Amino acid sequence: MIVAGIPAYNEEKTIAKVILLVQKHVDKVVVCDDGSEDLTQDIARRLGAVVVRHEKNMGYGAAIQALFRKAKELDADLLLTIDADGQHDAEEIPRLLQPILENKADIVIGSRFLKPKNGMPAYRRFGVKVLTKMTNGSKGGGSLTDGQCGLRAYNKQAIECLDFNESGMGISAEIIMTARNHDLRIAEVPVNVHYHNLETSTHNPLRHGLGVLSTIIRLVVEERPLFYLGLPGVVFLMVGASFGLWTAQLYAIEHRIVTNVFLVAIVFVVLGVFTTFTAITLYAVLRVTQKLKTNRTDNA
Repeated sequence: MIVAGIPAYNEEKTIAKVILLVQKHVDKVVVCDDGSEDLTQDIARRLGAVVVRHEKNMGYGAAIQALFRKAKELDADLLLTIDADGQHDAEEIPRLLQPILENKADIVIGSRFLKPKNGMPAYRRFGVKVLTKMTNGSKGGGSLTDGQCGLRAYNKQAIECLDFNESGMGISAEIIMTARNHDLRIAEVPVNVHYHNLETSTHNPLRHGLGVLSTIIRLVVEERPLFYLGLPGVVFLMVGASFGLWTAQLYAIEHRIVTNVFLVAIVFVVLGVFTTFTAITLYAVLRVTQKLKTNRTDNA
Protein backbone atom coordinates (compact mmCIF):
# COMPACT_ATOMS: atom_id res chain seq x y z
CA MET A 1 0.00 0.00 0.00
CA ILE A 2 1.26 3.44 -0.97
CA VAL A 3 0.47 6.16 1.55
CA ALA A 4 0.86 9.89 0.97
CA GLY A 5 1.58 11.98 4.05
CA ILE A 6 0.82 15.70 3.97
CA PRO A 7 1.94 17.97 6.83
CA ALA A 8 -0.38 20.97 6.93
CA TYR A 9 -0.76 24.16 8.94
CA ASN A 10 -3.48 26.65 7.95
CA GLU A 11 -3.60 25.44 4.33
CA GLU A 12 -7.34 25.67 3.63
CA LYS A 13 -6.69 27.49 0.34
CA THR A 14 -4.56 24.73 -1.20
CA ILE A 15 -5.14 21.48 0.70
CA ALA A 16 -8.11 20.35 -1.41
CA LYS A 17 -6.24 20.64 -4.70
CA VAL A 18 -3.17 18.87 -3.29
CA ILE A 19 -5.23 15.97 -1.91
CA LEU A 20 -7.22 15.50 -5.13
CA LEU A 21 -4.07 15.48 -7.27
CA VAL A 22 -2.16 13.15 -4.94
CA GLN A 23 -5.05 10.67 -4.65
CA LYS A 24 -4.58 9.73 -8.30
CA HIS A 25 -1.19 8.18 -7.51
CA VAL A 26 -1.53 6.60 -4.05
CA ASP A 27 -3.82 4.24 -2.15
CA LYS A 28 -4.41 6.41 0.91
CA VAL A 29 -3.81 10.04 1.90
CA VAL A 30 -2.97 11.00 5.48
CA VAL A 31 -2.98 14.65 6.52
CA CYS A 32 -1.34 15.82 9.72
CA ASP A 33 -3.19 18.98 10.68
CA ASP A 34 -0.57 20.64 12.87
CA GLY A 35 -2.82 22.84 14.99
CA SER A 36 -4.49 24.73 12.13
CA GLU A 37 -6.95 27.48 13.02
CA ASP A 38 -8.79 27.30 9.70
CA LEU A 39 -10.77 24.63 7.81
CA THR A 40 -7.78 22.49 6.83
CA GLN A 41 -8.85 19.36 8.74
CA ASP A 42 -12.52 19.65 7.72
CA ILE A 43 -11.64 19.90 4.04
CA ALA A 44 -9.22 16.98 4.30
CA ARG A 45 -11.78 14.73 5.99
CA ARG A 46 -14.50 15.59 3.46
CA LEU A 47 -12.15 14.54 0.66
CA GLY A 48 -11.57 11.14 2.27
CA ALA A 49 -8.15 11.72 3.80
CA VAL A 50 -7.19 10.24 7.15
CA VAL A 51 -6.52 13.19 9.49
CA VAL A 52 -4.06 13.19 12.37
CA ARG A 53 -4.81 16.25 14.45
CA HIS A 54 -2.45 18.22 16.70
CA GLU A 55 -4.41 20.47 19.06
CA LYS A 56 -1.63 23.06 18.89
CA ASN A 57 1.06 23.86 16.37
CA MET A 58 4.00 21.60 17.19
CA GLY A 59 6.22 22.17 14.15
CA TYR A 60 7.00 20.62 10.78
CA GLY A 61 9.18 17.91 12.28
CA ALA A 62 6.46 16.85 14.71
CA ALA A 63 4.03 16.59 11.79
CA ILE A 64 6.44 14.40 9.82
CA GLN A 65 6.93 12.16 12.87
CA ALA A 66 3.16 11.79 13.18
CA LEU A 67 2.91 10.81 9.51
CA PHE A 68 5.60 8.15 9.94
CA ARG A 69 3.78 6.73 12.98
CA LYS A 70 0.51 6.59 11.05
CA ALA A 71 2.23 4.92 8.09
CA LYS A 72 3.49 2.22 10.45
CA GLU A 73 -0.02 1.75 11.87
CA LEU A 74 -1.38 1.37 8.35
CA ASP A 75 1.42 -1.11 7.50
CA ALA A 76 2.35 1.03 4.50
CA ASP A 77 4.79 -0.39 1.95
CA LEU A 78 5.74 3.08 0.78
CA LEU A 79 5.32 6.54 2.26
CA LEU A 80 5.31 9.68 0.15
CA THR A 81 5.57 13.10 1.81
CA ILE A 82 4.48 16.23 -0.01
CA ASP A 83 3.89 19.80 1.14
CA ALA A 84 0.34 21.10 1.48
CA ASP A 85 0.92 24.52 -0.09
CA GLY A 86 0.86 23.31 -3.69
CA GLN A 87 4.46 24.07 -4.54
CA HIS A 88 5.14 20.48 -5.65
CA ASP A 89 3.85 18.97 -8.89
CA ALA A 90 1.83 15.86 -8.02
CA GLU A 91 2.23 14.55 -11.56
CA GLU A 92 5.89 13.88 -10.72
CA ILE A 93 4.98 11.38 -8.01
CA PRO A 94 5.39 8.29 -10.26
CA ARG A 95 8.94 9.39 -11.12
CA LEU A 96 9.69 9.84 -7.44
CA LEU A 97 8.39 6.35 -6.59
CA GLN A 98 10.10 4.55 -9.45
CA PRO A 99 13.57 4.03 -7.87
CA ILE A 100 11.93 2.45 -4.81
CA LEU A 101 9.59 0.27 -6.86
CA GLU A 102 12.62 -0.91 -8.86
CA ASN A 103 14.53 -1.58 -5.60
CA LYS A 104 17.24 0.92 -6.50
CA ALA A 105 16.78 3.11 -3.43
CA ASP A 106 15.26 3.09 0.04
CA ILE A 107 14.66 6.86 0.12
CA VAL A 108 14.10 9.17 -2.83
CA ILE A 109 14.34 12.94 -2.50
CA GLY A 110 13.05 15.39 -5.06
CA SER A 111 15.79 17.81 -6.09
CA ARG A 112 14.92 21.31 -7.21
CA PHE A 113 18.50 21.84 -8.40
CA LEU A 114 18.54 19.06 -10.99
CA LYS A 115 16.24 21.24 -13.08
CA PRO A 116 17.92 24.08 -15.03
CA LYS A 117 15.38 26.68 -13.89
CA ASN A 118 13.44 26.16 -10.68
CA GLY A 119 12.27 29.71 -9.96
CA MET A 120 13.56 29.58 -6.41
CA PRO A 121 14.37 32.99 -4.90
CA ALA A 122 18.12 33.67 -4.79
CA TYR A 123 18.32 33.98 -0.98
CA ARG A 124 16.48 30.69 -0.52
CA ARG A 125 18.60 28.92 -3.14
CA PHE A 126 21.77 30.05 -1.36
CA GLY A 127 20.49 28.90 2.04
CA VAL A 128 19.39 25.49 0.80
CA LYS A 129 22.72 24.87 -0.92
CA VAL A 130 24.69 25.81 2.22
CA LEU A 131 22.58 23.57 4.46
CA THR A 132 22.75 20.71 1.96
CA LYS A 133 26.54 21.02 1.77
CA MET A 134 26.75 20.83 5.57
CA THR A 135 24.49 17.78 5.60
CA ASN A 136 26.65 16.14 2.92
CA GLY A 137 29.74 16.87 4.99
CA SER A 138 28.42 15.00 8.02
CA LYS A 139 29.28 11.41 8.90
CA GLY A 140 28.93 9.16 5.87
CA GLY A 141 29.47 11.94 3.36
CA GLY A 142 27.20 12.27 0.39
CA SER A 143 26.54 14.16 -2.80
CA LEU A 144 22.93 15.29 -2.48
CA THR A 145 22.00 18.47 -4.30
CA ASP A 146 18.86 19.32 -2.31
CA GLY A 147 18.68 18.27 1.32
CA GLN A 148 15.66 20.43 2.18
CA CYS A 149 12.98 19.42 -0.32
CA GLY A 150 9.79 18.12 1.32
CA LEU A 151 8.83 15.91 -1.63
CA ARG A 152 10.23 12.52 -0.61
CA ALA A 153 9.46 8.81 -0.73
CA TYR A 154 10.40 6.04 1.72
CA ASN A 155 10.20 2.27 1.37
CA LYS A 156 9.01 -0.07 4.12
CA GLN A 157 12.49 -0.57 5.55
CA ALA A 158 12.96 3.18 5.93
CA ILE A 159 9.51 3.60 7.47
CA GLU A 160 10.21 0.92 10.06
CA CYS A 161 13.78 1.78 11.09
CA LEU A 162 13.89 5.58 11.01
CA ASP A 163 13.31 7.33 14.33
CA PHE A 164 13.46 11.10 14.80
CA ASN A 165 13.70 13.64 17.61
CA GLU A 166 13.56 16.97 15.79
CA SER A 167 10.20 18.78 15.91
CA GLY A 168 11.19 21.74 13.73
CA MET A 169 12.43 22.26 10.19
CA GLY A 170 15.70 20.51 11.02
CA ILE A 171 14.04 17.14 10.56
CA SER A 172 14.88 17.28 6.84
CA ALA A 173 18.58 17.05 7.70
CA GLU A 174 17.97 14.61 10.56
CA ILE A 175 16.24 12.18 8.20
CA ILE A 176 19.21 12.15 5.83
CA MET A 177 21.83 11.77 8.56
CA THR A 178 19.84 9.08 10.38
CA ALA A 179 19.27 7.21 7.11
CA ARG A 180 23.01 7.13 6.47
CA ASN A 181 23.60 5.70 9.94
CA HIS A 182 21.24 2.87 8.95
CA ASP A 183 23.03 2.41 5.59
CA LEU A 184 19.88 3.22 3.67
CA ARG A 185 20.25 3.99 -0.02
CA ILE A 186 19.32 7.58 -0.90
CA ALA A 187 18.59 8.74 -4.45
CA GLU A 188 17.44 12.00 -6.01
CA VAL A 189 15.16 12.73 -8.95
CA PRO A 190 14.63 16.15 -10.57
CA VAL A 191 11.37 17.88 -9.65
CA ASN A 192 9.65 21.13 -10.47
CA VAL A 193 8.54 23.61 -7.86
CA HIS A 194 6.02 26.44 -8.14
CA TYR A 195 6.84 29.63 -6.25
CA HIS A 196 4.71 32.09 -8.22
CA ASN A 197 2.14 33.81 -5.97
CA LEU A 198 2.99 31.30 -3.26
CA GLU A 199 4.24 31.82 0.27
CA THR A 200 6.93 29.15 0.20
CA SER A 201 7.29 28.80 3.94
CA THR A 202 5.28 29.69 6.99
CA HIS A 203 8.59 30.18 8.79
CA ASN A 204 10.91 33.16 8.71
CA PRO A 205 13.74 32.15 6.29
CA LEU A 206 16.46 33.14 8.76
CA ARG A 207 14.82 31.29 11.64
CA HIS A 208 14.25 28.32 9.34
CA GLY A 209 17.93 28.24 8.37
CA LEU A 210 19.18 28.63 11.92
CA GLY A 211 16.89 25.85 13.07
CA VAL A 212 18.22 23.44 10.45
CA LEU A 213 21.80 24.52 11.16
CA SER A 214 21.43 23.88 14.89
CA THR A 215 20.03 20.42 14.16
CA ILE A 216 22.97 19.56 11.89
CA ILE A 217 25.46 20.73 14.51
CA ARG A 218 23.68 18.77 17.24
CA LEU A 219 23.63 15.57 15.20
CA VAL A 220 27.27 15.89 14.18
CA VAL A 221 28.33 16.48 17.79
CA GLU A 222 26.27 13.53 19.00
CA GLU A 223 27.97 11.26 16.45
CA ARG A 224 31.53 12.12 17.59
CA PRO A 225 31.30 13.83 21.01
CA LEU A 226 34.87 13.11 22.06
CA PHE A 227 36.21 14.84 18.95
CA TYR A 228 33.84 17.80 18.68
CA LEU A 229 33.48 18.45 22.42
CA GLY A 230 36.18 16.50 24.21
CA LEU A 231 39.08 17.88 22.20
CA PRO A 232 38.01 21.54 22.61
CA GLY A 233 37.43 20.80 26.31
CA VAL A 234 41.02 19.68 26.73
CA VAL A 235 42.22 22.79 24.90
CA PHE A 236 40.12 25.00 27.20
CA LEU A 237 41.61 23.27 30.24
CA MET A 238 45.14 23.79 28.93
CA VAL A 239 44.47 27.47 28.30
CA GLY A 240 42.95 27.83 31.75
CA ALA A 241 45.92 26.09 33.35
CA SER A 242 48.32 28.37 31.48
CA PHE A 243 46.57 31.49 32.76
CA GLY A 244 46.45 29.96 36.22
CA LEU A 245 50.18 29.38 36.15
CA TRP A 246 50.68 32.93 34.93
CA THR A 247 48.56 34.18 37.86
CA ALA A 248 50.72 32.20 40.29
CA GLN A 249 53.95 33.57 38.78
CA LEU A 250 52.71 37.15 38.97
CA TYR A 251 51.72 36.63 42.59
CA ALA A 252 55.12 35.16 43.45
CA ILE A 253 56.90 38.13 41.89
CA GLU A 254 54.60 41.06 42.71
CA HIS A 255 52.72 39.60 45.70
CA ARG A 256 49.38 40.47 44.14
CA ILE A 257 46.71 38.75 42.06
CA VAL A 258 46.06 40.24 38.62
CA THR A 259 42.29 40.03 38.51
CA ASN A 260 41.87 39.90 34.72
CA VAL A 261 44.36 37.07 34.29
CA PHE A 262 42.85 35.16 37.20
CA LEU A 263 39.31 35.52 35.83
CA VAL A 264 40.39 34.28 32.40
CA ALA A 265 41.92 31.23 34.05
CA ILE A 266 38.70 30.50 35.96
CA VAL A 267 36.49 30.93 32.89
CA PHE A 268 38.55 28.59 30.71
CA VAL A 269 38.87 25.96 33.44
CA VAL A 270 35.13 25.95 34.09
CA LEU A 271 34.37 25.87 30.36
CA GLY A 272 36.87 23.06 29.86
CA VAL A 273 35.47 20.96 32.71
CA PHE A 274 31.89 21.46 31.50
CA THR A 275 32.71 20.67 27.85
CA THR A 276 34.81 17.62 28.69
CA PHE A 277 32.20 16.26 31.09
CA THR A 278 29.48 16.74 28.45
CA ALA A 279 31.61 14.91 25.86
CA ILE A 280 32.21 11.95 28.17
CA THR A 281 28.52 11.78 29.09
CA LEU A 282 27.37 11.88 25.45
CA TYR A 283 29.95 9.26 24.51
CA ALA A 284 28.75 6.96 27.29
CA VAL A 285 25.13 7.41 26.23
CA LEU A 286 26.09 6.74 22.59
CA ARG A 287 27.87 3.51 23.54
CA VAL A 288 24.95 2.30 25.63
CA THR A 289 22.48 3.14 22.85
CA GLN A 290 24.57 1.30 20.27
CA LYS A 291 24.84 -1.72 22.56
CA LEU A 292 21.08 -1.80 23.10
CA LYS A 293 20.48 -1.58 19.34
CA THR A 294 22.95 -4.42 18.76
CA ASN A 295 21.24 -6.57 21.39
CA ARG A 296 17.81 -5.92 19.87
CA THR A 297 19.15 -6.85 16.43
CA ASP A 298 20.73 -10.06 17.74
CA ASN A 299 17.54 -11.02 19.60
CA ALA A 300 15.47 -10.39 16.49
